[in-house]
Amino acid sequence: MNPWLRLDAVVAGYDRPVVGPVSLELGPGEVLGLAGPNGVGKSTLLAAILGDARVFAGRIERPAGVRLAHLPQRPIRPKELPLTGREWLTVLGVAGDGLPSHLARSIDQRMDRLSGGEHQLLALWGVLAGAGELVLLDEPTNNLDPQHVHLAAQAIAARREQRATLVVSHDHAFLQRVCTRLLDLANHG
Repeated sequence: MNPWLRLDAVVAGYDRPVVGPVSLELGPGEVLGLAGPNGVGKSTLLAAILGDARVFAGRIERPAGVRLAHLPQRPIRPKELPLTGREWLTVLGVAGDGLPSHLARSIDQRMDRLSGGEHQLLALWGVLAGAGELVLLDEPTNNLDPQHVHLAAQAIAARREQRATLVVSHDHAFLQRVCTRLLDLANHG
């Protein structure tokens, strides 16, 4: 099967190159972890895939028709437009059916009243339950205590077969737990 994402010697950054060259392929059923310390360019590489950072060299290929979903490092917490978790999922086009019990308890609360961990888990679940086939997760364990990190790992694993997932994290143990492969960006460029 053809990959849903291919990077060929990509060098990316903003005003100047920050990361690369990086080459990788990612296909359905795979969870690829981008590891490395803070500042190595993990999030910048995701931004390049999204078209939000400059590609100085190399190529990024994604087949037409493959839908993209993205969990940013700091998911938006709407304050001016207070939505419940259920309403927010509806905006995303995701039904609340099958919501894990740890999220079902707070789904009807306003999102601006959820704890940071509850908000992060709901945002992660919304991305994973959505229509995206190529999923980019930037630091999905931010704001999560160890129990919630475990729940995040379960959510990623439960939907692995339907997606090609790229996970950025500085938490190497989490990446080893959820990923089918790891790429350490500290060893590139």
